[in-house]
Amino acid sequence: MEGHDLRGQLAEFLAGHEAELIAFRRDLHMHPELGFAEERTTGLVRDRLAAAGLNPVVLPQGTGLLCDVGQADGPTIALRADLDALAVPDEKDVPYRSVIPGRCHACGHDVHTAILLGAGLFLARQAEAGLLPGRVRLIFQPAEETVKGALAVMAAGGISGVDRIFGLHCDPKIEVGRLGLRAGPITAACDRVSVRVSGPGGHTARPHLTADLVFALAKIVTELPAALSRRIDPRSSLSLVWGRVSAGSVGNVIPDDGVAEGTVRCLEDEAWHAAPDLFKALLDSVAQAYGVEAELDYMRGVPPTVNEVTSVQMLRDAVGEVLGPDAAVPTPQSLGGEDFAWYLESIPGAFARLGVRTPGDIHDVDIHQGTFDVDERCIGVGVRVLAATALTALWEGQRLEPDPQTLTGPVLAP
Repeated sequence: MEGHDLRGQLAEFLAGHEAELIAFRRDLHMHPELGFAEERTTGLVRDRLAAAGLNPVVLPQGTGLLCDVGQADGPTIALRADLDALAVPDEKDVPYRSVIPGRCHACGHDVHTAILLGAGLFLARQAEAGLLPGRVRLIFQPAEETVKGALAVMAAGGISGVDRIFGLHCDPKIEVGRLGLRAGPITAACDRVSVRVSGPGGHTARPHLTADLVFALAKIVTELPAALSRRIDPRSSLSLVWGRVSAGSVGNVIPDDGVAEGTVRCLEDEAWHAAPDLFKALLDSVAQAYGVEAELDYMRGVPPTVNEVTSVQMLRDAVGEVLGPDAAVPTPQSLGGEDFAWYLESIPGAFARLGVRTPGDIHDVDIHQGTFDVDERCIGVGVRVLAATALTALWEGQRLEPDPQTLTGPVLAP
């Protein structure tokens, strides 16, 4: 990108468009839509991109869209935002409070969408000026909260021909104007498990004539987490946590069935792939010891989001160019799940944390809460970062791998 003033061009663009993007975000915030029901949101994005002379294509299921900027005679870089909201009441007293009862953009996807829209409009200008050495694919993804949207994008060919992909997520723990970077895993795998136990019931006075199902279920609930922790490398931090256990209805009757439900979370990809088979083997072992039948329903969620080293360096280079060398800060790995991970299973890329906290704010607000909000200056910051990252990746192409130690030392590691 030598020879042109990217920071100045972005400043000029945002001077004319930042107010529009903030208004766009507020409109989305007032009208939140759940996963695969983002018809209005999709329509607004489609119409604005079309008004800029672009050709957005709505995904087959009717929500979410793809839009290519530039020509296909060079590398293709994808930028992704998510569209859906949560089934959470909006508890904020603001003019743009949700008008849909029980629904709220409590995770910042309205912000992500406005940022990607702004970055796309800026990159379209760059393409018109002959300053885009390749193609940028804008992915406005549905249904991230159900961890199914990325798979729908991929099934529609959304990352076909893409060389790298980048995304941002709001982080209320980081001040606005900063970006959290981390090489390697940045979010965890998250799966759901349901264990249904059955056996002959009976009177509590004669447990020897039954399978004593409640006792057996209790052993499963307590022994499986402990056994898993001894069969998997502890550095993977694989954990099983139960959220629901149910059996029986009265105190003097041993029931003939019961259920336990929970989540399995893991920080490391290899352990995540091994978890279902190991879980089943351990469950069968405990169940057989107590004479009950155990049926496992292991529901895959998402793998860990694993940032590729070179892509993190491209993000860092872009942040340094448009925000300054101190704007990149370390961020720890989260135990939350993120379906951006599916993209990174197929192509290199990186996912970053966008600071949205007002400097000096003492309130501790997290995502997935009805009180969640952002310092809207983060929208301009996000536009700068995504646009600069796309240009950096296009211009640098397949750069030499940097020394991983430079990315997992004090600057980028937690």
